[in-house]
Amino acid sequence: MELNVDEVLKLRSLAIGDSQQLFDLTEKNRNHLREWLPWLDSNLALEDTQEFIDGTIQQEAANNGITCAIVKNEKIVGVCGHHKINWSNRSVLIGYWLDKDEEGQGIITKATKKILEYSFEVLDLNLVEISAATSNEKSKAIPERLGFKFEGVLRQREWLYDHFVDHAIYSILKSEWLEDF
Repeated sequence: MELNVDEVLKLRSLAIGDSQQLFDLTEKNRNHLREWLPWLDSNLALEDTQEFIDGTIQQEAANNGITCAIVKNEKIVGVCGHHKINWSNRSVLIGYWLDKDEEGQGIITKATKKILEYSFEVLDLNLVEISAATSNEKSKAIPERLGFKFEGVLRQREWLYDHFVDHAIYSILKSEWLEDF
């Protein structure tokens, strides 16, 4: 699957052939990502990235969501996509991360907007959520820019290496999306 975002950005399904590039990007950003993402200690070798990508391929094949490489000028700069879709409630949680060198250019906002469009217009989901640590201002800015509603805070929602963090939960309904976009 491939979605054009703009003239230089696209989202495309991850493939096993992306393993080395994605692993190298993770390595390059390990310290930066570690502040907010709990999975880095379980992704220490190329094989770990291959397993992650294989899981995303299986997820898409089972129609349980998409996880895409964010590609800028033919180079992977991050990842954006669904956690497993809850089909009985037609809802999903979106996650994302980006190369530190690419921050501040609106890339995650544009990529998330394209994932929302796909979620509502192609998959016919009713609700999309984004969850971010309450102190992760950059991540919280994405749903705020895209018209999500702040739902509340889930206390000590995630164990982040040596401490718990609270998460801010945002959501947007298909009807709200169609109204605004």
